[in-house]
Amino acid sequence: MVEVTQRVALVTGASSGIGAATARRLAEDGPVMLADVDDSGGAEVVEEIRSAGGQAEFVHLDVTDEKSWAAAVETTIAAFGGLDVLVNNAGIGDWDPIEDTTLETYMATIAVTQVGTFLGLKHCGKHLKKSGQGAAVNMSSIFGVSGGFGGVSPGYHSAKGAVRTLTKTAALGWAKEGVRVNSVHPGVIVTPLLDGIEDHQGLYDMTPMGRLGQPEDVAEAVAFLVSPKASFITGAELNIDGGFLAQ
Repeated sequence: MVEVTQRVALVTGASSGIGAATARRLAEDGPVMLADVDDSGGAEVVEEIRSAGGQAEFVHLDVTDEKSWAAAVETTIAAFGGLDVLVNNAGIGDWDPIEDTTLETYMATIAVTQVGTFLGLKHCGKHLKKSGQGAAVNMSSIFGVSGGFGGVSPGYHSAKGAVRTLTKTAALGWAKEGVRVNSVHPGVIVTPLLDGIEDHQGLYDMTPMGRLGQPEDVAEAVAFLVSPKASFITGAELNIDGGFLAQ
């Protein structure tokens, strides 16, 4: 097992899917603050973690709201005494073709998936630097690298591409300040985001390994990237996609 020795983590979008799996995994190694707009889902995951012997708290966080971010970080510091690990996981998708996508839909996706990541880095940065062993992982996507299905989900593709580049910007800026920043690029993972897609067989067919990924597949990769075993890795992209981007 990859070890993260009692380092405090803050995970956004932690009430379900990849965020919940990541929170459970990181709780094996230290205290975790789960953050989400879904209070009831977050409370359930916190209870799961505590029942397994881990330390966890929940804070309501709208990642598009700067004041909400400031309050969430303050709550984390008050609860656990510091912050060592940030996982910017919160994100939403859009499904329409470019020409049918409203500006409102596009901007909503950008706000959560792209701006939320920026605000996380902004408000957690000074605490990660103070840690001396800080690490951040930003959740991008295979569609932050490729054109995806072509012509659909313009907000999601744009936001995830921006997260990919923002990760490198932060990694270079903080390289000598003791903070590593990497991005993770999941392929098709079994999460609530798939609810908007009817053709699941097509998803199997487009993945070379012939199966869909599980949230735990991503959680283990995040745990590695924030661990001391990845101490010389920053600004990197880790694809967790069953071989999709190798095609």
